[in-house]
Amino acid sequence: MNVMRPIKSVDDLVKAGLVEAAEHQSLDDVAARYAIALTPAVARLIDHSDPADPIARQFVPNAAELFVTADERADPIGDHAHSPVEGIVHRYPDRVLLKAVHVCPVYCRFCFRREMVGPQGLGTLDPVALSGAFDYIREHGEIWEVILTGGDPLILSPRRLSEILGELATIEHVKIVRFHTRVPVVDPQKIDADLIGALKASGKTIYVALHANHPRELTTEARAACARLVDSGIVMVSQSVLLRGVNDDPDVLAELMRAFVETRVKPYYLHHPDLAPGTSHFRLSIEEGQKIVSSLRGRISGLCQPTYILDIPGGHGKAVIGEGAVRATGDGCYSISDYRGSEHSYPPAD
Repeated sequence: MNVMRPIKSVDDLVKAGLVEAAEHQSLDDVAARYAIALTPAVARLIDHSDPADPIARQFVPNAAELFVTADERADPIGDHAHSPVEGIVHRYPDRVLLKAVHVCPVYCRFCFRREMVGPQGLGTLDPVALSGAFDYIREHGEIWEVILTGGDPLILSPRRLSEILGELATIEHVKIVRFHTRVPVVDPQKIDADLIGALKASGKTIYVALHANHPRELTTEARAACARLVDSGIVMVSQSVLLRGVNDDPDVLAELMRAFVETRVKPYYLHHPDLAPGTSHFRLSIEEGQKIVSSLRGRISGLCQPTYILDIPGGHGKAVIGEGAVRATGDGCYSISDYRGSEHSYPPAD
C-alpha cells in the first residue's frame, strides 16, 4: 500500500494493513501509554509479507509493550538526575543535552525516553524555559558542546532552528553543536536548502548524528539527504541500537555499518538497549551483544567499526562494553585475541 500521510493511530495502522483489526483493543492500550507515528517513507519500507519485518518491528506497536519487567524504569539513563534546569541534561563536564522539543516524526518502540516524548509527553520548551536553558549554558564556561536531542530537533522549522542556533552563536565557549536525529532516514525531503542553511548560520561546527538500525533504512532518498548535509560541510556520525529481531545478526550489522560509510556517515555508537518500560522483547544479553560486535572485527573495514556502549542505569554515563581483546598474563606479557578468536602472546614468545 502506498501510504501518503503520516500514521498516528491504531485506526491508521489498520487502514494501512500494518496490523489486524483483531489487535485493535490491545494496541489501543499500548497507544494510551506510548505515542505512535510512522512517516510515509517508513511505512513504504515495511514488507507486509514478512511477519518479522525488521522495519515494522521498530515502529509498529506490539502488545508486548504492555509487559514491564521489574528492572525497567521510566528514566532508564537518569536524565532527571542531571537536569539542573528544564531542558538541560549536564551529565559530562564539557557538554550538555538541550532538549528543546519532545516530539518526533516517528516513535521507536524501544525508545529510552518513551515516557517523555510524544503528544502526551513533555512537549516543546516554552520561551521562558528555553531562555533559562540558554542562560545555564552561558553561565557555564566549561560547556564546549551542545547536543540538541529530545525529541527530534530536526522536526523544528528552519526559522525555529535559526533562532536556537542564533542564540548559541552568541556563546563564545560553545564550539560544537550536535543534532541527534532520524529525519534524513524517515523524512528525507525535509533535508532541504532552508534547513541546511539554518543549521550552518551560527558559524559553529555542526555535527549530525543519524539514528538508523537496519540497512534497508538507508534508501536512495535517505542517502541523498545525507549527501546534501555532508556536501554542505556538515559532519555526520551514526547511532544505532542493537535490537533483537532487527540487527542482532553479524551479517545485518555489517551491512548496516558499510551502508553508513558508503553514505559518508562515520559509525559512532552502537547502544546496548536501555531498560525502558515495555522493551524487554528487544533486549539481548551483554554477552550476546559482545559476541556479535566481536564478529565485526576482521569481517569489515576499520572504518565501519562502531563503539559498543551501555548507558549505566541511574545516570552514571556511558561505558564501553565491547569484549576485550587483551588479557594480562603477568610479567609485562599479554594474550591478544585476533578476530578469529585465536590468542597470541605479546610480546611474542619467540
